[in-house]
Amino acid sequence: MEKRRLGRTGMEVTCIGFGALPMQRCTMEEAGEVLHKALDSGINFVDTARAYTDSEEKIGRHISSRRSEYYLATKSMKRTKAGMAEDIDTSLRLMKTDYIDLYQIHNVKKREEFEQAMGPGGALEALKEAQQAGKIRFIGITGHDYDLLVEGIKTNEFATVQAPFNAVEPKPLEKLFPLAKAMDIGRIVMKPLGGGQIENRVLALRYILAQDITVAIPGMDHPDHITENLAAADPLRPLTAEETAVLEAEVARLGKNFCRRCGYCMPCSQGIDIPATFIIHLQYSRYGMKTAGAEKYEALPAKASACIGCGVCETRCPYDLPIRERLKQIAQEMG
Repeated sequence: MEKRRLGRTGMEVTCIGFGALPMQRCTMEEAGEVLHKALDSGINFVDTARAYTDSEEKIGRHISSRRSEYYLATKSMKRTKAGMAEDIDTSLRLMKTDYIDLYQIHNVKKREEFEQAMGPGGALEALKEAQQAGKIRFIGITGHDYDLLVEGIKTNEFATVQAPFNAVEPKPLEKLFPLAKAMDIGRIVMKPLGGGQIENRVLALRYILAQDITVAIPGMDHPDHITENLAAADPLRPLTAEETAVLEAEVARLGKNFCRRCGYCMPCSQGIDIPATFIIHLQYSRYGMKTAGAEKYEALPAKASACIGCGVCETRCPYDLPIRERLKQIAQEMG
């Protein structure tokens, strides 16, 4: 698999990395199988986060003994110096490593958060001190607000930037990624499959890898996902006109206002599995899976009708989706 230089870090990373967000759905045993297959298949970049529940613990449990085989990236949503310092130490302990190659300020969503993280007593101070102490090697930033990320990298404090980019969301190609390249900042692509919504995995990844990015990190929680994802990079080849038309048709069907299954909206105080509910409804209403969709919905422990309209989920959603409105709609259609 092709390796690309991750900007000013100088790290030569495989163009497809391991996105560990969905691994929190795996059992400890299943996680080990997936992680070992990723490394055995040549993947050398692993990206996780403190927010991904037990993902860091699973990495530490299963592949800390193979630490020399991969570059390790994680991230924290803490905005204060004290909070970030605590998370860095927790990450080191859980992943059973003496150092982390890339530690990122995670999901910078609002200007106030950005200013707090970057200002006196903010997260950046803790990251710089950890870097000087040898706990981390490089500092990055992630988020879903492209304009805020542009502002972030203009500070010249970050070695990498991580943002959503896929056939549905090509906006980073306009300004963010070109600027990052000009500044020798590594470009990490999250949500390359639209949170799993883009069904043609290989075409979606080939589209991304043909762009000027460094590494795409599709989420993987099954060994088959690794095989399918790597098929897009072996060999690297641009889409044909016919393949482009197929992908464009899927993009048109999806639209832009859809759930990426990031899970940031969770947990719901009423026990609603919001991402699962949205996916099931999509299958039921758009993909013709009436019977299967209804059965899956019926099996959910809490239905959309359980929503009390508190709105906490909407404050967490990085895509500002109208979650309460959608749950109300689903309740009307499916019960």
